[in-house]
Amino acid sequence: MYTLQENEKTTPVVAYTENSFIYGDLVTTKVVRVNIWLRTDSAPKYLHLLHAQVSRMSGSVKTLKFEEIFFPVNDLIGFHLAPGVESPLDYEEGEANRRMLPVQALVGAFTIRASARISTQTEFKTALEVSRSSWFSLYDATISSPYLPQMKMQVPMLIVRPEHAAFSLME
Repeated sequence: MYTLQENEKTTPVVAYTENSFIYGDLVTTKVVRVNIWLRTDSAPKYLHLLHAQVSRMSGSVKTLKFEEIFFPVNDLIGFHLAPGVESPLDYEEGEANRRMLPVQALVGAFTIRASARISTQTEFKTALEVSRSSWFSLYDATISSPYLPQMKMQVPMLIVRPEHAAFSLME
């Protein structure tokens, strides 16, 4: 079993791939702001997770449990803190010229109803096209999947890889 170093912490997180749902305690240094970490230059190649559950969806759902696993970040298409874990959002509430736009995102086997924060001077399509970031933030999200009918998770923020998601504007 892994023993945390003095400068390390664990944070419960949820990650998504095309056909998997991963839940576990992410090992990071204490100074890392986990909810935006994957967007930074210090992002790892592998998530180091303890007490992890990996649910694979391929016709049926199969869940595997691991005391410790290293999961490749390149395979991830969505990521957020587990429900109930709090962290500051990645924007200032009073920031001028920004608006929240209701969207629905299809991310692998998951449907996400959320809000995207974009400029008041641009359309959503343009915001997606000009974004240079490999991760896109969504807010006040409800996540569900037809493979897991009991799942209806709500989180204040998640990040998704826009090139692996389909987006629909909601009224």
